[in-house]
Amino acid sequence: MNKTGYYTHRDCWKHDMGHDHPECPARLDAIEDRLLMTGVSDALERREAPTAALADIELAHDRMHIAALRGLTDRLVDEIAAGGPEHAQLDQDTAINAHTWQAALRAAGAALAATDAVMAGELENAFCAVRPPGHHACRDKAMGFCFFNNVAVAARYALERYRLKRVAVVDFDVHHGNGTENILSGDPRALMVSFFQHPFYPYSGDQSPAANMLNVPVPAYTRGMELREIIEMMWMPRLEAFKPEMIFVSAGFDAHREDDMGQMGLTEQDFAWITYRIKDIARRFSNGRIVSCLEGGYNPQALARSVEAHLRVLADV
Repeated sequence: MNKTGYYTHRDCWKHDMGHDHPECPARLDAIEDRLLMTGVSDALERREAPTAALADIELAHDRMHIAALRGLTDRLVDEIAAGGPEHAQLDQDTAINAHTWQAALRAAGAALAATDAVMAGELENAFCAVRPPGHHACRDKAMGFCFFNNVAVAARYALERYRLKRVAVVDFDVHHGNGTENILSGDPRALMVSFFQHPFYPYSGDQSPAANMLNVPVPAYTRGMELREIIEMMWMPRLEAFKPEMIFVSAGFDAHREDDMGQMGLTEQDFAWITYRIKDIARRFSNGRIVSCLEGGYNPQALARSVEAHLRVLADV
């Protein structure tokens, strides 16, 4: 059995943070168009993302954070009906519209449904083409385009629902996954390995992380061959020693050399190589179980090619 699931939902297109915002619905359009054009879509088992249950989101987030986001959404809907603005700003970079709440539930729901399907053996692995992304969302706050931490919710769900003893999170976004670290830090059942451009938003990850966090800050203009060496020398021994029973991936593609959001030098071939290494660990220790969730990637063409490369490896096509 080597099925790769592909989870998405049209609600993920409806979330919008304003004109010219880089985290936009066109990101998903670019991915869909590329997968159709290349035929990779034919190799995937497409599934519709359900909405996440709030009880499952509470595995990773404070109840007050969830309630505040829901309350802000309700207030915004009322203001729109009264002729008010279509967006409510949470911080300088992050805003909601009337559809953000539902899209965020679908994004987390995709990760949870993918976890269920992979654990049940229906799929070997899965990719969640969802937005909003998640890895900056902390236990008690939204930030950095993120509202619920899709990967952290799913990782905690796998630990609690399926009583797994060890899960790994691999984060290759150009930005540090501070929210995932905030939620999983100090939990010996979870290991997080990541690299990220530093110094760079969110200006974290380099200060005395917990023992279960392997953070590798790298300077701007780091290229693929340098990162491959870092992964072989640092990530792989930790993952092999940890022997994860399931792997979750924060798949951000904004470290691509064509992406203006960061200043790193990766190509789609590098993302394919990273995926091969993740898949090798999963094959050896996790019965192949991988759930990957879209994070960053803001040059539509580079994003689409990189997701295609990632999925070709996951699906063996």
